[in-house]
Amino acid sequence: MIIGPKYKIAKRLGAPIFEKTQTAKFALSEQRPGRPRKRGGGQASDFKKQLIEKQKMRFIYGITEKQLTRYVNEAIESGHQPIAKLIERLEGRLDNVVYRLGLAKTRRFARQMVAHGHIIVNGRRLSIPSHKVKVGDVVTVREGSKGSAMYLGLQESDQLLSVPSWLTFDAKGLAGTVTGVASYAPAEFMFDAEQVLEYYSR
Repeated sequence: MIIGPKYKIAKRLGAPIFEKTQTAKFALSEQRPGRPRKRGGGQASDFKKQLIEKQKMRFIYGITEKQLTRYVNEAIESGHQPIAKLIERLEGRLDNVVYRLGLAKTRRFARQMVAHGHIIVNGRRLSIPSHKVKVGDVVTVREGSKGSAMYLGLQESDQLLSVPSWLTFDAKGLAGTVTGVASYAPAEFMFDAEQVLEYYSR
């Protein structure tokens, strides 16, 4: 998916949604004196805020408008805790799980790994980044890919410290297990999921 210049998009949305923009340079540019204030008020500003939150979510996970719309509709139709269902679906994408396990430094690279056949789920090679993992699924790196330089030193990597609680990871075997489902804690995400649902509920 072509998304354009990352710095410009991140500045427009007011958040470091790409790994490239999660730097001190970007943070300083956002805080510089004299930066124009955003205008707007009333209903228009509410719509704009919802639109921005929706765009943040879409760009963070690297998904298309069509995919996000489908995920939101499925969450709403579930009839129970739609926000939780939406986060569960987004975080449960195979490419996101590969990223969360620390096997890839960015979601974009994780998506490429899956698409190129480097990832195995329950002993079967999958090449669909949007594949929905389930509790009990075991995600591993294909045997022929384990010797790649990208995995050398992973056991000592700080990436292992950030593996979420709903996943477990065996660095030696380059294997992760889905032990639960992701939950939504607003402070841990760069977007407001409630605003996203309001956008699609208009």
